[in-house]
Amino acid sequence: MCAVGRIFVYFVSLEISSFHALTCEELYLEACRQVDVIPISYFLRNMREATMDLSHHGLGVKGTRAIAIALVSNAFITNLNLDDNWILAEGAADLVDMLKENCFIQELNLCGNHLEEAGAKIISKLLVDNVSLRSLNLSGNNFKDSSCKILAEAFTVNYRLEELDLSHNEFCEKGGEQLGHMLAANTSLQVLDLSWNQIRMKGAVALSAGLKVNNTLKVLNLSHNGFSNDGALALREVLKFNSSLTHLDISSNRIGNEGAIALSKGLEVNHTLQVLKLFQNPLNVETAIILITSIKKNPGSRLKELNIKNVLVNEQFLSQLDATCKEHPHLQVIYGGVTGLIAKKMEQRPDPMKMIQNYLDEHKLRMWDFFRNMDKDGTMLIPVSEFRKNLKSQINIPLDKSQIEELVWKLDKNATGTVDYRSLVYTRRQMVRDERQQIKQEKSRKKKRKQRNERVLKTFESALTPYGSIVMSRNTELSEINGSHHFSVTPLSSWYQPVASSSIQR
Repeated sequence: MCAVGRIFVYFVSLEISSFHALTCEELYLEACRQVDVIPISYFLRNMREATMDLSHHGLGVKGTRAIAIALVSNAFITNLNLDDNWILAEGAADLVDMLKENCFIQELNLCGNHLEEAGAKIISKLLVDNVSLRSLNLSGNNFKDSSCKILAEAFTVNYRLEELDLSHNEFCEKGGEQLGHMLAANTSLQVLDLSWNQIRMKGAVALSAGLKVNNTLKVLNLSHNGFSNDGALALREVLKFNSSLTHLDISSNRIGNEGAIALSKGLEVNHTLQVLKLFQNPLNVETAIILITSIKKNPGSRLKELNIKNVLVNEQFLSQLDATCKEHPHLQVIYGGVTGLIAKKMEQRPDPMKMIQNYLDEHKLRMWDFFRNMDKDGTMLIPVSEFRKNLKSQINIPLDKSQIEELVWKLDKNATGTVDYRSLVYTRRQMVRDERQQIKQEKSRKKKRKQRNERVLKTFESALTPYGSIVMSRNTELSEINGSHHFSVTPLSSWYQPVASSSIQR
């Protein structure tokens, strides 16, 4: 008789000559009787099918235990969906016991089962021991950064799992760092869904650093996180060096124009990415043009889809897109629509006062001298008619009639018929001071932006150390996984302190 941990105790009181003498249906009915639950007719009818969908059946802990008992010796089901059944950590423990014996189930969906940290500890043991699972869905289980640490350590040594869904959890900065270490060490994952978490700032940079050196992951969903411009800058480096990623979804990540422009630099040299989703980020049409231009510059680009469906484009964008598609005929760009005058910036008319100022600066003249030549009696008041006449005669200052009238309106707002240029001279001095201040502020902004980018890249390069990943044997005890290990300290992990452990190889 098979000893299957917790599940086995429900059979010790049964007068059954042989555990294997029962059919899978009989075994399930007996298990339901023992744990006192009503059998699920759908499960009974489909126990010999490859796919078992028990989502939203309200199994609870007891119902899950009966299912687990029935599946111990089931060789038919390969895809088990237990989405939204309030399994909790206790039910997960029964499933883990079952999977120690059942080597036929390859796809397991435990989405929305309130596993939390206790469940993460149990699942981590499964990941270390099980060699049959190829796909695992753990989305929506209230996992936080502490749970992420436990799971990431187990995923580091699992070499069978190919698809993993951790979406709709609560991973933040620390979780991003731990996942980065996991990606750097894992050699089997091909599809990873981390959407609808809270990965941002240093966590986003660390995750990108792990992705840079990963050579197996093909599909990555990071939508609805907080990568922002810093994370996009780190992803630029990923696009430059990663040779496996084909699908990347970073929609709804607060990536602005600056971040998208950084990504475009990666697109100029990337030869593997096929799908890039950037929609629901605050991008303008100018940035969209830069993105498709970067694809045009890359003769080796394999990009087939660029999704920026929230961006309204203009004729200039369409013209550049046509030119790009001639060189990359398989490229499809999804955009929000084409606008007419709204999408085009209105041509800004030169400020007439600014034109006069530029002329005076060029000829090293003072505003005072310019107006005093019009002021014959020295009263600092010029008749409007005389003012118009003098401006029209200034061939070096090409003001048209409307600009002259605009200037008259500004200088004679009370319609007195005269232009008082005293206040204008003082305004000119203030304007010069303001311009100097604006130049100074812009230089300061550029300097800070450069320093920030340098910090991000420095953090990116140092996020993974040679001893940055936990190495665990397949015989690691669950108690060891549950909290005795820490990832090695890096510049990203100032919230951790070094912890000596025999399982960390340096």
